Amino acid sequence: MKLEKKIDVLGFGALNLDQIYQVDHIAGADDEAYIKNVTESCGGSAANTIIALAKLGLSTGYIAKIGADEEGSTLKNNLIQEKVDTSPVITSLEGRSGRVMDFIDPQGQRALYINPGVNDDIKFAEINLDYVNHTQILHLSSFVGDSFKTQKKVAEQLNEDVILSFDPGRLYVHKGIKALQKILKRTNLLLINEIELQILVEGRYDSYEQAAHTFIQDGMDVVVVKRGEDGVYAYNGIEEVDVEAYKVECVDSTGAGDTFNAGFIYGYLKQFSLEESCRLGNFIASKCIQQKGATTGLEDMDKILSQRNKY
Repeated sequence: MKLEKKIDVLGFGALNLDQIYQVDHIAGADDEAYIKNVTESCGGSAANTIIALAKLGLSTGYIAKIGADEEGSTLKNNLIQEKVDTSPVITSLEGRSGRVMDFIDPQGQRALYINPGVNDDIKFAEINLDYVNHTQILHLSSFVGDSFKTQKKVAEQLNEDVILSFDPGRLYVHKGIKALQKILKRTNLLLINEIELQILVEGRYDSYEQAAHTFIQDGMDVVVVKRGEDGVYAYNGIEEVDVEAYKVECVDSTGAGDTFNAGFIYGYLKQFSLEESCRLGNFIASKCIQQKGATTGLEDMDKILSQRNKY
């Protein structure tokens, strides 16, 4: 298949139907909580980022696996509706599509339970490497199981001109640096939150700034440390910035880091400054958390971009 045009950003990660439970509080061991409301939405960390990028007007595609079930049809149709190219999406005739149970308290904090389904069964032979290498940025996020091995093989066979963006998430940082080495070695943009960074480096550094500097010395282009309400820190080997978060009411923190990634990646591709890319990421994340669901707050992206100079 001859590809006439490069895709701006290609995502590769889990694709899940999120069941969102509004609860009075997040229950702990031997605790009880009650459910106030239940909704469903389409999710997956890299998928949230790709949908936000599509809303920003970039050409996007997505690599994932779904079941031949109603949930799979819903997930694929949602990507199509958001103008994401679904030709890399694999449909399995056996197994079920992924699901996530998302429990959210009145402060917008959450706890997730993942039922991965066929997400964990993506084989390297099912990946169209020509398609992957015909993108400007490949953005990776985590899987629960064996599809991680396929991501590592893809990272090893990327063309040099493809930028690899990586948000490891809590599942992957617990694997440790050694397990992630093949991906980290190829990573250009590391997008990670502060707690995940601490877990990943296992306390070997006194600060997140020191850890970021070490990753840059090892060959990365940019390290971004997402710090929630404390803002974001970024370093590219030349300059480092600390950018404050926008102070807004948090209704649902689902997708905040994913939509930040979209704003940052957009700024990176458009050659914004490091600080401006972080501000755009923060601004889009602030829009996300004011609504329930990962991408429902991102409906007016043209207006967001038109206000760029006011960030």
